[in-house]
Formats: sequence, C-alpha cells, structure tokens
Amino acid sequence: MAKPIVAIVGRPNVGKSTLFNKLTGQRISIVEDTPGVTRDRIYYETEWCGRKMLLVDTGGIEPKTDNAILRHIRDQAQIAIETSDVIVFMTDVRAGLTADDREVARMLQRSQKPVVLCVNKIDSVGNLPYEYYEFYELGMGDPIALSSVHGTGTGDLLDAVLEKLPDEFEEEEDDDRIKVAVIGKPNAGKSSIINHILGQERLIVSDVAGTTRDAVDTQVDNQYGKFTFIDTAGIRRSSKISDNIEKYSVLRAKMAVERADVCLIMIDAAEGITEQDEKIAGIAHNAGKASIVVVNKWDLIEKDNSTVKKFNEKIGIALSYMTYAPIMYVSAKTGQRVDKLFEHIKYVNEQGALRVSTGMLNEVLNDATTRVQPPSDKGRRLKIYYMTQPSVKPPTFVIFCNNAELFHYSYQRYIENCLRNTFGFKGTPIKLIIRERGDDND
Repeated sequence: MAKPIVAIVGRPNVGKSTLFNKLTGQRISIVEDTPGVTRDRIYYETEWCGRKMLLVDTGGIEPKTDNAILRHIRDQAQIAIETSDVIVFMTDVRAGLTADDREVARMLQRSQKPVVLCVNKIDSVGNLPYEYYEFYELGMGDPIALSSVHGTGTGDLLDAVLEKLPDEFEEEEDDDRIKVAVIGKPNAGKSSIINHILGQERLIVSDVAGTTRDAVDTQVDNQYGKFTFIDTAGIRRSSKISDNIEKYSVLRAKMAVERADVCLIMIDAAEGITEQDEKIAGIAHNAGKASIVVVNKWDLIEKDNSTVKKFNEKIGIALSYMTYAPIMYVSAKTGQRVDKLFEHIKYVNEQGALRVSTGMLNEVLNDATTRVQPPSDKGRRLKIYYMTQPSVKPPTFVIFCNNAELFHYSYQRYIENCLRNTFGFKGTPIKLIIRERGDDND
C-alpha cells in the first residue's frame, strides 16, 4: 500500500500553503496573499514521530462561484478529499466563522473522512481570542489553535492527524522510479498529456495560459515501469513575467528539471517551434538531462508525405545543440502515440545511465585518433593519452591530453560523435572534461 495521504483544505487565503511549507520544511507551494494561487494538488512526503505521510496542499475552495478556474480548483480539492485518509480543515480566526466555512464543513462531513479542524492565524501568545470558540459550532471536536507563520500548534496538529491515520501502511521503495519533468511554454498541453496518461482530471486543464503554477508530482505504475511525472508551470519569456507568482513558477520549473531524470520538452505543433521553445529546451540541456522533444496537437496539422520531415528539419535547426533528443509527434486530445512515450522515456533514461568500461572507451579513442589526426598549431600537436568515465546522468568523460588549448571544440564534437556512433547515448547529452596530464584537479 502507498503512504497515507493527508489533505489540507479550506477557503482561499486561510494559510494552507504556508502550513504546507512549514510542515514540509521547504518552500514548495507558492505563498501569496492572492486567492487562487494554489490551483492543483501539491504532494510532498513528510514525517512525524516516525510515521511517513504524503501531505497534499489544495487550492482554496469557494463552494459557490461562476469563475471557471475557481470551479476547477474546487473540483481538484474534492478529488483530494476523496483520495485522502485524513483531512486537515483550515479556518481563519481573523475572518471568523463564515458561510463558506460552513459549506466546506458540510462537504467534508459528506465525505465521511476523518477530519482535524484547525483555526489558523492565532499568532499571539496568551489567551485564545473569542473568535476561536465560534468554530465549535461546526461540530468537529476541539479545534487546534494554530499559527502557520510561526509554527505554533503544528505539533498538536500532527499528533491529532496521527491519531486518525489508519494503523498500517506498507511503504514503497521509490528509488527505481523514473522522474519525468514535463516542460514547455504555457498552453502547450503539458497537463493534458498527464491527464491522458492517468485517465482522470489529475491536473487542471483550461485554455487560459499559465493555469499550472506549481510543479506537481504524479506517480504512474504500468507495464513499462514506475514513473513520477512532474508537471510544471509554462515558462514564458522573462519580459512577460510581470508578477511574483509567475517568477516563482519559472523557478519551480527549473527546480523540476533539476529533480528529473528525463525531460519531456513540449512543443505546440500549431504554433511551430519558437525562440522560447529553444530557451526552454536549453534549460534541460544545460542541466544534463536526458530529453525527448514531444510535438503535441499533431491532430490539428494538415499532413502530406513530407510534413514530418519538414518539421524534423525545423526542430533540428532550432535545437542544433541537442540533436541527440528523439522527436515524438503526439496528440494529448486524441491520445495518439501518447502511450509510446513510456518506451522512449525508459530508453533515454537507460542511455543517460549507461556506463562504459575504460578499456572499451580507449579502443574507440584510439580508432578515432587514427582515422582523424588530432589538431596541431604552430608545430605543436595535440596528444590524447586516455579517456575514462567517472559518472553518469549525464554520461561524463574525462580525456587526458598534453595541451588542453589544442583540443579544439570541433575535435571534441568529433570524439563525442564517435562515442555516440559506438555506444548510442540516444536522448542524453554527453559531457567531456579535458585535462592535461599532471593536472592535480579532480
């Protein structure tokens, strides 16, 4: 069985994300004094008294609203309620007991899930404010007095959660999971891809650019293996990032790439590949991540016998620095070739983790230098002594030579191509480190 799930729910702007960040010890959820900032469910593992649990931050619930995004948020919170083992219901002592609080309480009571009621923003020490006692009217037992900003009351809250958790949960080993970051411009179909894979509305999908603001982890187990998909906020050009929330979102996307083993670089087929796509792909390339270029909305393109070839050529020109990345044409809307992604993800992840023995590497090196002589300059010729591979993800090779300045970039590319022709390394960047023999640096 999976780890127990604890969902934090409540009206907008009662401090759910602040509590989530306090309990996890990291700034995972975006915190702003703006209702609706947290839109999707955000998962993170935490531990209390030796018990591990998955904590879920949700968007603020507005029971009655005509706003499409807010309706989506409410639906996402409802899914979190349905899939959780214990619910933390947050309220705000400053606002007092509101009609929306009562409506959320009725929603939670209908779920028949264990609920821990807490009253947040009690930031001063001493006697509890009169407004605190209003929340007894909800009939959910003794409310936990809490300050999510200062952390007071969080121990009492977690103790109450543990009391309501099921007795036994078998923990899964997640070390063998392939972490996949889905990155791209806003509205390229990142959330739609994951929703299709899951067969449910796991993430909010709408035509409003910038809907996904946090990086969201989703676990998928199937015949191909175990995967964790990280959906990220669409990355816009810096000049278009006009508020703090979007700046945080770009940071989250970059952090998601750092956490990932494989990156899916989403391209909107209807728009074609753009300068911003090049920059986004560069984030994955510079981070040394195995990558797949995924051209989405392929169902919208009128095709002939040369359509794929022409699109491949455009991508090859725009992403000339990562020609190693395979290209897939999919449609998240129709599901066309989406399932094929798993085979490619697994393959490029294996290629990124490929390790070659020093003996085999130097056979390739000797053959390469025999076929194409190393460069020379003013009577000095580059001598390459040997090569070794110290690490993977990305495959990293150290080449020892007599003069690093003579090891021109073009010859490094030649050596890289020889390695790829012999061993593959499809889908992953390769890192070459040039050292002069006798260099003491590791």
